[in-house]
Amino acid sequence: MYTVKVFFESMISTFSNPLLLFHLSWSTLLGILVGILPGLTATLGVAILTTLTFGFPAQIAIPMLLCVYVGAIYGGSRTAIVLNIPGTPANAATTVDGFPLARSGMAGFALNVATIMSGIGSIIGAVFIVSLAPALGALALKFGSWEFAILAIFGTIIAGSLTAPKDPLKGWIAGFLGLMIAMIGLDEIVSFPRYTFGNIQLYGGISLLPVLVGVYGVPEILTSLKRVAKAEVVLDFSKSETKLSYLETIKKNALNLVRSGIIGVFIGVIPGVGEDVAAWVAYDAAKRMSKEPEKFGKGSIEGLTAAETANNACVGGAIIPVLTLAVPGSAPAAVLLAAMWIHGIKAGPLLPIQHPEMIGYVAGSFVIATILMVIFGLLVTRLFLKILLVPTEILMPIIFVLCVVGTYVLNGRLFDVWVMLLFGLLGYFMRINDFPAAPFVLGFILGPMADTNIRRALMLKNGDISPFFTRPISLVLIIAIALIVLSKYLPKKRGEKL
Repeated sequence: MYTVKVFFESMISTFSNPLLLFHLSWSTLLGILVGILPGLTATLGVAILTTLTFGFPAQIAIPMLLCVYVGAIYGGSRTAIVLNIPGTPANAATTVDGFPLARSGMAGFALNVATIMSGIGSIIGAVFIVSLAPALGALALKFGSWEFAILAIFGTIIAGSLTAPKDPLKGWIAGFLGLMIAMIGLDEIVSFPRYTFGNIQLYGGISLLPVLVGVYGVPEILTSLKRVAKAEVVLDFSKSETKLSYLETIKKNALNLVRSGIIGVFIGVIPGVGEDVAAWVAYDAAKRMSKEPEKFGKGSIEGLTAAETANNACVGGAIIPVLTLAVPGSAPAAVLLAAMWIHGIKAGPLLPIQHPEMIGYVAGSFVIATILMVIFGLLVTRLFLKILLVPTEILMPIIFVLCVVGTYVLNGRLFDVWVMLLFGLLGYFMRINDFPAAPFVLGFILGPMADTNIRRALMLKNGDISPFFTRPISLVLIIAIALIVLSKYLPKKRGEKL
């Protein structure tokens, strides 16, 4: 009940604070703009703004980052519909039916439907933050070092499986590479230097934000500059006034909305998976449940609804494990977690004790971001689409400069810029060779959790590993890891023998 009370109080206080409302408004617009621009991602947008809000109090900075996150995931639908290029990976499923609708002269209707469904999806996500996060937080209080150690490995394994379905081994390699790189620096128990090679800059480890900006930002910039063909922009609004009203569309898709929202939230809770997977899973479920599956891929409102509801609901789902377990559900949520640390908010099982108001405050800020997103989405995104006329070769160097400046400003170290460039090249190599970035980043974030808790667990029991297998939660996670690995390879081997 306390969480619900704070939820409503945070919304009222935001609307009564003109300065905060101003900051949230321009942050939402920035997020939408980031989403609209192909080549940028929600992760990059949140990372850049994190460096720019370093001097802000947490009560302003965290809601601003939520606004950018929500706005960017939504903004990607604009280019997915009119350009057939998803502005962010989360909007890839939106292109399947959004672009055919635009080509048929219903661009305006498709854009507005996507806006409304995105708003509803975000509200579903907020409901689950208020209802599910406290319960998950209570469960997390039962976790010991054994459970947290296995949870870190479980998150890396499942993220690798779901982000690289064709070859999960590549996802696992990326994830464990992230875990290994996280070991660089002084260890957290006895402060012994590891993999520093005498370089004093590495004693503090590698900062998260340079890694995130490098792995996600630089490959996107290089890929965008590499594109030669100019995409077709469809801004045909001739049939936007359809006989089917928006209210009727919502009623007709009510079951689809609820189903896609729930799918989005629960996929968001899974560590490191993200909004793109949520959108595709919901799209597939909508197609299988539809009475008119033949329309999917040709301009189906059901398909558009499923994709946009799920990817925005996933944002709320991804925030839940951040608050309760300090485990990000997606790449942008990982940056949000880092921002919370920077601003002195230690996410995890103790959050409800140390900052009991935080869950309700985040949920309230999330709803404010959603309201602003819908308002700006209906009023100004057509104007924002004009920026697509700016040549990529002009836009991408500007974005690169922002990446460099944002990375440098965080700690005032040129070393961080070199780290960002190095991981940018690594990220580009991973992209062209189909190694997913999400498990790598998740492994890097969870590395300290895995390392510290494994060592602490062994110290507490004088090197005895049996508690990993006798404690119920730890055992369940180990069995889940084994089942995930075996399910990916045992059927294939049997098939080869046959």
